[in-house]
Amino acid sequence: MALLISIGHGGWFTEEELAEELRALSPGADIRPASNPGNLDEITMLAVSSLKTDIAAQLPNLQLVQKLGAGVETIVNHPTVAPHVRVARLKPEEPAREIAEYCLAYILREQRNLLHHAAAQARAEWDSVAPKRTHMTTVGVLGLGHIGGLTARLMASLGFQVHGWSRSPKEIEGITCHHGAEALPQMLGQCDYVCAILPSTADTRGLMDAELLAAMKPGAVLINAGRGDLIDEAALIAALDRGTPGHAVLDVLCTEPLPQDDPLWRHPQVTITPHVSGWHLGDALGDVVENLRRLGTGEALLHEVDRARGY
Repeated sequence: MALLISIGHGGWFTEEELAEELRALSPGADIRPASNPGNLDEITMLAVSSLKTDIAAQLPNLQLVQKLGAGVETIVNHPTVAPHVRVARLKPEEPAREIAEYCLAYILREQRNLLHHAAAQARAEWDSVAPKRTHMTTVGVLGLGHIGGLTARLMASLGFQVHGWSRSPKEIEGITCHHGAEALPQMLGQCDYVCAILPSTADTRGLMDAELLAAMKPGAVLINAGRGDLIDEAALIAALDRGTPGHAVLDVLCTEPLPQDDPLWRHPQVTITPHVSGWHLGDALGDVVENLRRLGTGEALLHEVDRARGY
């Protein structure tokens, strides 16, 4: 049994770096980077960040694809991943905290008028503007799972009024929870900031369409740290031109990297970051080698995904 690491994109850790870290956690385990895969017949587990190639089809004895993160939309329906191949994801604490911090950073940018003050400095103008008051500010969080729940609790702990939305009922202390499609437009209309932290599924792709964008509070800020396909990007540009919402912070996009000629780059009410909100895996790397061990012993896998549901 061997684990093959194929990250699937640049701008992150290298496969060799991850292989070294995993070997340190499980000395003696057969862990290989894609640059030196050896005999492909020996590979039973594939670890990826994004599955965008046909590498799975080259592994005749593949049993498990392990996502090096949370979102599995590039894996569960990939045409080269045979139906019998299982899929697992990670639920690490460190990147969940990082995503919550990312959302908070851009909320505080608006609360404290940081863009205004930077522009005033560039003009050498002493231009005082009152910051917004936390307890009078409403933050909405779309998705109340592992990451969204942590984000909602962080915002509430700082004194924001927090509303959370999920497809099924949830109860989180200190959070006003909503569920179901019917509840979403009304909730959006109450929020000064909306943090989208949803997975990509058949139910969420294109969720933020023209109708729901129009339901947002005028001037509100939409922060997407979930999946790029949650938002209809053409509808978003039109909505921003109307001021509802007033700004969009996009860490994830429908096409990554975003093409240089995409109008989102140059829209004055859009902030783009290159999928960096959750970066480090922390102690979740231990779950990767643990799943390699469990695969060999037949034990239940950690965080196995229901491929039909997509999460």
